[in-house]
Amino acid sequence: MIEFDELREIVKKLRDPEKGCPWDVKQTHRSLVPNFIEELYEAIEAIENEDMEHLAEELGDLMLHIMMQASIAEEENKFQLEQVLNKINSKLIRRHPHIFAGAAAVDAEGVKMNWERIKQEEKKAYRKSIIDGIPRSMPALIIAQRMQEKAASAGFDWQDMEPVFAKMEEEIEELKSALEDNNCDQIEAEIGDIIFTVVNLSRKLGFDAETCLKRTIKKFEHRFKKIENYHKANNHNIHESDLEKLDEIWEMAKKTE
Repeated sequence: MIEFDELREIVKKLRDPEKGCPWDVKQTHRSLVPNFIEELYEAIEAIENEDMEHLAEELGDLMLHIMMQASIAEEENKFQLEQVLNKINSKLIRRHPHIFAGAAAVDAEGVKMNWERIKQEEKKAYRKSIIDGIPRSMPALIIAQRMQEKAASAGFDWQDMEPVFAKMEEEIEELKSALEDNNCDQIEAEIGDIIFTVVNLSRKLGFDAETCLKRTIKKFEHRFKKIENYHKANNHNIHESDLEKLDEIWEMAKKTE
């Protein structure tokens, strides 16, 4: 693709030690990480907002970061961009035997399970556990869901929803007990158990827990700002309102959605 080759040449010029951009030249694999993460989250935000024009731009920014990382590696004789592309091409073929190797067709959930099993087999030499390989820098909800998915690939998963709901009720009762005992350490642990169980429920229903929570955060933000705007429009101090009044405006905001 002409545009891909053009991007590669642009990055090479930017990284030229003599004629390149001073900022680009001084960058390293590690120094680019904060910007890399920021661009990723900006792309995610564009997806969540269904802003395709913005998404096209952000995907370009991510492509730039990938090209920068590959260019730095080439300069240091660590690997070539072609190796990056060969690795992902080979991986996709290996992990889709139902497409490229004549294996029996499976549904989406079966594909995901097969992917995990093939991945575990490929990495067994240096990953001692099925649940290894999850970056701990990710948000906790994503870590929880990925860990559950990996465990499920080994059969450690309830087959239906009833045990999940039962587990949630059990964890809530344990939290109540910890509250009665005023055991702070146990309270923290039980709250974590409840959240972990809710993630499991989300996963079992086919939803991404992180996306679900972000949706609720966005909804809360929208409604709370309506409460603030109501007070500003009526020259009222929100800090002087009682909870009953705040709830009343909240319900009004809810009905307008």
